[in-house]
Parts: sequence; structure tokens; C-alpha cells
Amino acid sequence: MNRFYPASSGLILKHVSLAGGLLRPPFLQLPFLRRLFHQIMARDVPTSRRAVLLAIFIAFGGFLFGYDMGVISGCLIMPDFIRRFGQEGTDGQYYLSSSRQSIIVSLLSAGTFCGALAQAFTSDRLGRRGSILFWSAIFTVGVAIQTGTTYSLVQLVIGRYIAGLGVGSLSAIVPLYNGETAPKAIRGTILVIYQVQVISGIFFSYLFELGSHTINNSASWRIPIGLQMVWGIILLSGMFFLPESPRHLLGTGRGDEARKVVAELNGVPEDNPLVIEIVEELDFAIREENEGGKATWLECFSTRNALWRRTINGMMLQFVQQLNGQNFYYYYGDTFFQSAGAGLSPYIIQTVLGAVSVVGTLPALYFIETWGRRKSLLLGAAGQAVCALIVALVGHTTLAPTGTPTSALTARNRAGGDVVITFAVFQVFIFGTTWGPTPWVYLGESFPLRVRPKSIALGSATNWFWNFMLSFFSPRIVDKIGPMIMLVFFGLLVFGYIYVYFAIPETKGLTLEEVDELYRSGIPPWRSVGWRPSEKHYHHEVHEKRASDSVENP
Repeated sequence: MNRFYPASSGLILKHVSLAGGLLRPPFLQLPFLRRLFHQIMARDVPTSRRAVLLAIFIAFGGFLFGYDMGVISGCLIMPDFIRRFGQEGTDGQYYLSSSRQSIIVSLLSAGTFCGALAQAFTSDRLGRRGSILFWSAIFTVGVAIQTGTTYSLVQLVIGRYIAGLGVGSLSAIVPLYNGETAPKAIRGTILVIYQVQVISGIFFSYLFELGSHTINNSASWRIPIGLQMVWGIILLSGMFFLPESPRHLLGTGRGDEARKVVAELNGVPEDNPLVIEIVEELDFAIREENEGGKATWLECFSTRNALWRRTINGMMLQFVQQLNGQNFYYYYGDTFFQSAGAGLSPYIIQTVLGAVSVVGTLPALYFIETWGRRKSLLLGAAGQAVCALIVALVGHTTLAPTGTPTSALTARNRAGGDVVITFAVFQVFIFGTTWGPTPWVYLGESFPLRVRPKSIALGSATNWFWNFMLSFFSPRIVDKIGPMIMLVFFGLLVFGYIYVYFAIPETKGLTLEEVDELYRSGIPPWRSVGWRPSEKHYHHEVHEKRASDSVENP
């Protein structure tokens, strides 16, 4: 007898063969992840190897975002980059003012904000697959514009804005696509893979800059920036071989295509009972959600099923995630660590931070389903707050002023710099394990299908809006208060802890329909751990609907 779960918690993909399918992705060469992959496949749930591999490839959009975010940090201190896009000082030396730094960095985030909202329109009009193709092409064009610039700051920032449109849209489409295709038992794990790709992108950008920064011409920054075109083309090319979401196909009246995709993913003929069952349930869910007409943006804030609470929760988690402090290290770490007085170059320090981020994210693949969402967020906020407070106080009291020659640093300055770097590493590690992936997981699993594209767009846009604010104002704030900027992040982490405790319910292991019931039940979030639904959802409704139809239409 076939087992299946509600369609909106993801397609139930069983009996799948890799013959003629995807090759083993490179990350599965890592022993830890290979064991985790096989553990997932061994669970007593209807989980498909092909579903996991498809989700991993789709999450490559996160690699684009991470790489683009990390690569600009090293460029800001490269001599050739500064000479081309900076200003000449009275001493004849070129420099990048804090205002130019903020414009160069923040224009990407401005683009991502617009892209995150724009994808809500393209994901319905073009489909999930078509949207990813479209925005991957936009991203690649933006990178080409950046790479081709010579001395024009305007051309550089326009290229970053266009690339940001692609990055922002992909950041919303990926959770949407994966949320519609991943079985609920591993949905959190699959969505965490997106964050793994983001952090991997940051790490690889640091690695390439570690090797290229010694080149004494424009190749020092053109190579790491230009490599983004390769990543964009990989995603663009791969999407031609991936299927459209069967749910989108059914929603646009393309039932035959939907059945074909479901059959291919499950490795069974189109007339197999499993395919018929899945397609009928998807069709039932779509008809149910369309009864009230087309969803509007205002509906995301309606009182029905506490949609307003869910939308606000998703936006607030993205807000706090951006102001944890870790993105300050990613964007301006090279510049910040120059004043820390460590014996290592800022490029090496950034590479270490990137490696720590990757290592920190890998355990999240396990903890997201073991700890749950609430515990991950609470522990992460507490741990990061301690680190941010130490960096702020030690940095303020011991670090030398920016621009102090290395030879003039005292033993106290160097000792303080070591402490600052150590706790920066701790904070980045904790972020990777907790607040890095968890808000994206929560965003991808908290909304009913009817409003999901728009609700996810609002959450992603919130992420990018505050990413823009951080990247634009951080260098100006650091000019005024130095390391004490970390006190701002400390305060926001304390706020985040309080907000999560009182507002964020535990959604681990629940279908989207069960999340509806969770919010309707009115249970306080701090008592939601271990909550179980009292209702049975679409499974029985589908069969009741079929029985009713057969009676009315014999």
C-alpha cells in the first residue's frame, strides 16, 4: 500500500532510480555529508534521492549570493581597485572613503531588495524553473558589466545593482521551489543546504582573493569578480535539465506535463496509481486555495489562520539575521581586521572566517531537525550576543586607531586584536550553526500555498533591505565609534532572543496544513515544542471529495 503525505508539504517521491539522472554532487565527496545523505535516505519516510539531488543543485543559487557578498570585501583593500575607483589624497596616495565603500557594497543589496519582490511576479508568470533561468541570466549580465569596467565607479555600481536583482530573486525562489518539492521529514535539512551553499560561496571568494590579491594589475580583482559569470552560467545551463514544479504546472492547467514530471521523478509510468494519487491531491489543494480568488499582498497580513503573525515572524527573523554582526565581518572584515594588529594578513583572517562559517553550517544539517527551530534560534542568539559584547568592549579599549603602522602597535594592542579575532571566529561559527540557516527554513515552511510566493518575497525583501542598510551605514558608523558598532549588534541579538521566545512557535516536522492548525490553536510559542495536530488534513479530504463527486456525478 502506498504511503503519502499532503501535497503541499512537498511531492512524495518514491522508488526513484539515479539511472540516467544526476551525478553525485561534489559536496558528497566529503565523508560527513556523504554519511548524512545516506542517513536521510535511510529514514522511514518517502524520500527520493533525486529529490535531494535536485534540491542541492537548485540551492546553488545560494552559492552565487554568498560568493558575490564575500568577493567585494577583499577588493576594497586591493591597491589596483583602490586606484581605479578611489580618490587621491593630499599626500598623493589613493584611498576609498567610507562613502564610496558603502556605495560600492550597498548597491548589490539595493538590487537584491528589488529582485526579491520582483520574483513574486515572475515565479507565477514564468514558473519556478523559468524564473530561475531568467534571473540567472540577469545576474550573469550584471557580473559582466562589473568585470568590464576600467575606471568608472558608476559602471561598477550599476553592474552590482543588476547582479543584485538576480541574487535577490534567487534567494526567494530557491526556498519556494524546495518548499514545494521536499518531503516534510527532510524539508528543514534540504533548506539548510541553501545556507551551506551561501557560506561555501563566501569561503571560495576568500580563497580566490587570497591567491589573486598579490597580482599587481587589474587581474587581482577582475579574476575573482569575473568568476561569478562561471557560476551564473552553471546554474543557467543546469536549469535546462531540471523539471518545472508539478504544482505550478497543475496551477496553470498543464496537467499532462505535471503527470509526466511526477512520473519521471518517481521512476514509474504515468498511469501508475502513485502518480494518479499525487496529482489528484495536488489538484485538490490548488482548487481549494483558489476558491477565494487570486491572492493579494494584503492577504499576507490577514487575520485568517493568523497569516499576519506568520508574515511578521518571517520578516522579523530576517531582520534580526541581517543585524547579527556576521555580515559586518563578511563585508568589511578585511578593513576591520587591519586595525586588529594580528600577524596574519586580513586576507588570511577572512579565509579562516570563511572556513569556520562552512564548518559551522554543516552541523546545522543535523541540528535543524534534532534541536528544532526555536532552540537553534535561542541558543544562537545567546551565544552570539556574548561574542559581540566581548568584541565591542575589548576592541574599544585595546585596539589601536585605524591607520596605525604595524611597527607602532603595543603588546596590549596585539593582545586585544587576538581576542577580537578569536571571538569574531566564535560568533561566525555560532551564526553558521543557528541563525544562518534557520530563518530561511522557517520562511520556507510557514505559509500556505496560496500566499507563499508573496509571503516569502516579503521575508526575502526584508532581509535585503536590512542588508542594504547595514552595508551602507556600517563604514560611516565605524568611522565614528569603531569596534563599538558591535554593541549595536549585541542589543539586536538580545532583542532577537526575546522575540523568538515569545513569538516564534516550533514548526519542526509539521506539514503546511498542520502549521495552519498550530497558529489557529492559539498555543503560546513557548509551549509549542512537542505540539501535535488534532486534525487530519488533505489526505482524507481528498477521498471524501472524490466520494462526494462520484455520488453527485454517477
